[in-house]
Amino acid sequence: MGLADRYYMRDPAGENRHRSPFAWSMWLTILVINIGVFFAQNSNGAASHNAFMKYGALSLGGLKDWFIWQFLTFQFLHGGLPHLVLNSVVLYSFGRPLEEFLGKRAFLKLYLLSGLAGGVAQILLALASSRFAGPMVGASAGICGLVAAFALLSPQSTIYLAFVIPCRAVYFLPLMIALTVILLVLPSNDHIAHGAHLGGMLAGIAWVKFGSRDYVQLPWAGLLERWRRWRPLQSRQRKRELVRAASLRAKPWLQASPESLADLPADEFISREVDPILDKISQHGIQSLTEGERKTLEAARKKMAKR
Repeated sequence: MGLADRYYMRDPAGENRHRSPFAWSMWLTILVINIGVFFAQNSNGAASHNAFMKYGALSLGGLKDWFIWQFLTFQFLHGGLPHLVLNSVVLYSFGRPLEEFLGKRAFLKLYLLSGLAGGVAQILLALASSRFAGPMVGASAGICGLVAAFALLSPQSTIYLAFVIPCRAVYFLPLMIALTVILLVLPSNDHIAHGAHLGGMLAGIAWVKFGSRDYVQLPWAGLLERWRRWRPLQSRQRKRELVRAASLRAKPWLQASPESLADLPADEFISREVDPILDKISQHGIQSLTEGERKTLEAARKKMAKR
């Protein structure tokens, strides 16, 4: 079960936010651009292929000639049809639910920044060793950022290794990072930019941790703060207070709605309403949210977008 299939990603009528998975979206736009560039890249045989590689693929030689745009253009080039098909399948699988959850703008930022981080990581490795210095193309770095973000946002979802072996997302991400590091260290001539993959994953993790506070915190976020606030001698009295309070029910008309909460100043709204939800996600996962908590996060996302 993915993000798009969960109940908190549905409207009150029980339907997905986007009725058709092929409605206009960023992931589909990126896919169409990748396909269009691939056909243009191979439209005139070796001549067009070499021209796209010279000016669009990311390489040390291109950067020495001040082709700075290669940090962007390499993400839309591919080395062959199998490369394009594989990236397209993974982009669809992870991009569609992530965009439905994050929104178009945040999704595009995550994708492009992950691709940029992957390109920077590969170039730094190329400066250290000629083994990594070949020209680089492909959407893999950005897609690795999407996979990392998905695994953190929906840790109990199932991801299939090699499209066959089921694995929980919470275990898939560290496994993917460990395998990438091993492939980086071991001598290999597979012509795969493992440094870009690692950079993309790290960017996806950093984006979730530092760039998307509206949505989730990593499981270990706030650990030191909770330790600082721990008062073992007050634990028994606090428990009794909680038990007594549990039997009280607030009047329905006294409960604040997401709409009225959204009128609060952004900082007060986050501290009063969003932080407890983020703590709950860090302890129990995003799948534990209720419909009301999901609406509160949606109100927070809209409020932060207006800042």
